[in-house]
Amino acid sequence: MAFFSKQAFGLVVLGLLSGQFFTQASLVLAAEPETAATAWGGSPNIVLILSDDQAWTDFSFMGHPDIDTPNLDALSEESFLYPDGYVTTSLCRPSLATLISGYYPHQHGITGNDPPKGTDRNLMLKHIDRIPKLPAMLAEKGYVSFQSGKWWEGAPSRGGFTAGMTHGDTSRGGRHGDEGLKVGRQGMAPVFNFIDSHAGNPFYLWYAPFLPHTPHTPPQRLLDKYTQEGRPIQLAKYYAMCEWFDETCGELVDGLTERGMRENTLIVFVTDNGWIQKTPESKIPPGWRQPFAPRSKRSPNDGGLRTPIFFNWPGVIKPGISETPVTALDVVPTMLAAAGLEKTEAMPGVNLFPEGTPRTDLDDRPLFGEIFEHDLVDIDAPSTSLLYRWVRSDDWKLILPEAENEPVQLYQLADDPHENHNLAAKYPELVVKLTSQINNWWDGRTDNLQ
Repeated sequence: MAFFSKQAFGLVVLGLLSGQFFTQASLVLAAEPETAATAWGGSPNIVLILSDDQAWTDFSFMGHPDIDTPNLDALSEESFLYPDGYVTTSLCRPSLATLISGYYPHQHGITGNDPPKGTDRNLMLKHIDRIPKLPAMLAEKGYVSFQSGKWWEGAPSRGGFTAGMTHGDTSRGGRHGDEGLKVGRQGMAPVFNFIDSHAGNPFYLWYAPFLPHTPHTPPQRLLDKYTQEGRPIQLAKYYAMCEWFDETCGELVDGLTERGMRENTLIVFVTDNGWIQKTPESKIPPGWRQPFAPRSKRSPNDGGLRTPIFFNWPGVIKPGISETPVTALDVVPTMLAAAGLEKTEAMPGVNLFPEGTPRTDLDDRPLFGEIFEHDLVDIDAPSTSLLYRWVRSDDWKLILPEAENEPVQLYQLADDPHENHNLAAKYPELVVKLTSQINNWWDGRTDNLQ
């Protein structure tokens, strides 16, 4: 199987650390001739690996100096990697709904974690019922599917899954995964039991373990590894959780390999949203009670939105790397195409690998997203809960707040990847241009899924 040499991968990491990226063509390495078990547009097994609350910087393959993620490093070396990926929103429930449907939150209507106070949260489930879902679409090609880990939308069957771990009963405490949240933290048996029981069918696996999400309760051996003088214990626990998540990903990939399934499996990796760990040294505004620092989860900044996204399919997708920004909206169309299915007309994302070959026409494509209240104002009107809209266009990012007393934010990401220097006042014409792009894109409705 073709893969990155250590020298080539070292160049990738060096480029990430320096803030410079190489062109797509220069790092798509030639694959050795081999015959894939399944061609593009066939019926490969499909595995979605979802990290939960992890910053785009917090993997060793993304250049982090302290966090070890050897299993994801190895998998990313054999994959096509987009280091500059984005989710559409920085909150878990709407982000996950995008990854099951292929729609923006304002399209699918699942824009916050919780309903208005005093409202039965079961009323929110009508949105998952009305939209197309990836597992149900794959079922047209004979796929069976399994939900494990984080899942907000009631019983797995409401998401089109044929089986799952979540019981989805709010009267029993079900909210965002209940029994499903045990996967990874308490072993991988449910996943492998499903795979082994459906060996004759192509399958879709939603692996969304509650990792490295709080509670940060890593194994002692990992906590000991990251505990050191001068490092806040909160940070040591978070680092250890990132490696614990990586270990479970290694178990999953090893299990597929042992069963002879790797050649016939498309693996996709993405996070649900970012995270910056709060420590006693963090600069926290008055009244801030979250365990994460500002400008990460729930924010419009890259600390909450950016994620590496990579695709692994031995013998079909050649390993490589692209500096082109891509969006989590592209995940569902790409998976559908791999299985020989078409996306719906209303899905805004694209198949990133026509016939298994990376697209090269996306450099000028703007990426959009939106941030809403954690608790919804109106479950049927996304615009009532809107806080921010944003666009990434070339190396520029504009953040447009809904509140009149908040400033517009404009960043040049190639030189300022952590968004420390607001250039809105310096480039007013660019602000006007990007604001127009945002307004032309967003209509705030949930009835445009035809």
